[in-house]
Amino acid sequence: MAAKSRHRARALLIKALYQWQLAGHDYDVLIAQYSALAEFERIDQDYFRALLRHVLDDYESLDRTIAAFAVRKLDQLDAVGRAILLVALAELKHRADVPTKVAINEGIELAKRYGAADSFRFVNAVLDKAAKDLRGHDGRRTG
Repeated sequence: MAAKSRHRARALLIKALYQWQLAGHDYDVLIAQYSALAEFERIDQDYFRALLRHVLDDYESLDRTIAAFAVRKLDQLDAVGRAILLVALAELKHRADVPTKVAINEGIELAKRYGAADSFRFVNAVLDKAAKDLRGHDGRRTG
């Protein structure tokens, strides 16, 4: 059940981060809005809050990671694709409890579900390269 509630938390995070990019809402506004949704009861709420905080506090560094490994410029990335990458990269960087393969596979699945056609290939390529940088070749955190 924990894996499913985290999967749902990631999906809701994509929506929250999409809104953050378009409207510029801060952490407190996003938490207030999303915690009022019925689906919030079915997610890992602590995980949602923690990952949202990681992304909002560290998005500049996460964006630099995207830029370092993406074949397109950051400003050419759609808001959904960026949100998916931000969530997965925050997991790779800040959540040692999430295995590398899980972070990458969840990013790919979210891209298949919410992203543009074939965006999952782009997400996979960026996350694979970033994971090696962030966690080393054996998938463990490097720093």
